[in-house]
Amino acid sequence: MKRLFVAIKIHPSEKYKEVFRLISTSLRHERIKWVEPQNMHLTLKFLGETDDRKIPEINTALQNAVATAAPFELKITNTGIFGSRYDPKVIWFGIDKNLELEKLAKNIFAELQPCGWQPDRQNFVPHLTIGRIKEISDKPLFQQIISKFNSVEIQNEAVSEIMLYESILKREGPTYIAVSRFKL
Repeated sequence: MKRLFVAIKIHPSEKYKEVFRLISTSLRHERIKWVEPQNMHLTLKFLGETDDRKIPEINTALQNAVATAAPFELKITNTGIFGSRYDPKVIWFGIDKNLELEKLAKNIFAELQPCGWQPDRQNFVPHLTIGRIKEISDKPLFQQIISKFNSVEIQNEAVSEIMLYESILKREGPTYIAVSRFKL
């Protein structure tokens, strides 16, 4: 069994690293598990614990999903939270609306459905998780810091492939291993 997901690898620019550093150091007094920039990715579909024997079927589905997709560019532009102002759970960088990305995601969902993966109950909301919140002790200060980065332009990312990753969870953080690559 492997814990699998489909994603776009993000290659953090200097601006990305600087914004990330400013946010994480400003919030260093809070209990937040930060996602290391080198592990950054845009999850398209989380598959979860998967029998290794399903990988060839998944590979075929993903190859079909990218068959009509052309390379495109993502614009990473803002910062926000999931959860409420009073109980935030995740800090994220946002992705500007992108029709090519939406079409690619729909193709992936459609191709994986016959393999046993149902579409997610929630709409696809493209984002980059940069921190998972364990506890916020000063919520007004937290909101003030996050609001400073609400509309910051972070980077553009050229997308020419998607990846099937294995996620290995460890105490010090996850390790992501590329299982397969699919060129657009």
